[in-house]
Amino acid sequence: MPRLLIVHHSPGVNPPALLRAVLAGASDPDIQRVDVMVREALEATAADVRDADGYLLGTSANFGYMSGALKHFFDRTFLEVGGSLDPHGGAAEPGPDAASTAARPFGLWVHGNYDTTGAVSSVLRITGALGWRRSSPVLESRGPVGDADRTAAYELGATLAALLMVAE
Repeated sequence: MPRLLIVHHSPGVNPPALLRAVLAGASDPDIQRVDVMVREALEATAADVRDADGYLLGTSANFGYMSGALKHFFDRTFLEVGGSLDPHGGAAEPGPDAASTAARPFGLWVHGNYDTTGAVSSVLRITGALGWRRSSPVLESRGPVGDADRTAAYELGATLAALLMVAE
C-alpha cells in the first residue's frame, strides 16, 4: 500500500487549520489504499522518508525562511534519503550507493503573516536537490486562514493521496 508522509511544523492558530484541511483531503472517502503518516518536523526521521512514496510538507514562514523545525528535518535527513553535497557544500548528484528518494511526488503548503517567498524558495531548493517531483502548485497562505485557503489545502492533500492511489 502506498504511503503518504506528511511532515509539518504547525504552530499558532493558522498553520494548524491548514494541516487539518490537508489531512481531511488526504483522507477523503474516495481515497483508498493509501496509508497517511503524519509527523511533526522535529520527529520525522530518514526512515520515515525512505518508507514513503510521496510527501506533503507544511511550514510557517519565519523571517523570510521555512520554519527552523522543517529546516532541522532536512538537515537531519538530507544525506540519508539521497541528497548529496559537492566539495563546496552545494547540492550535488547523489552517488550510486545513495538510498535515493528522487522522483517521488511532493506538495508544499506555507503560511505566513506577510511574505512566504523565501520560505517557498528555500524548501524548493532542498526538494530540488533531492530530485523530488512537485506534483501540485505550492499553497501559499497569508494572514488569517479563510475558506479559500482551507479548500486549497484540502485539494492539496487529496491530490497527493490520489496520485499515490492511482500509481499503486
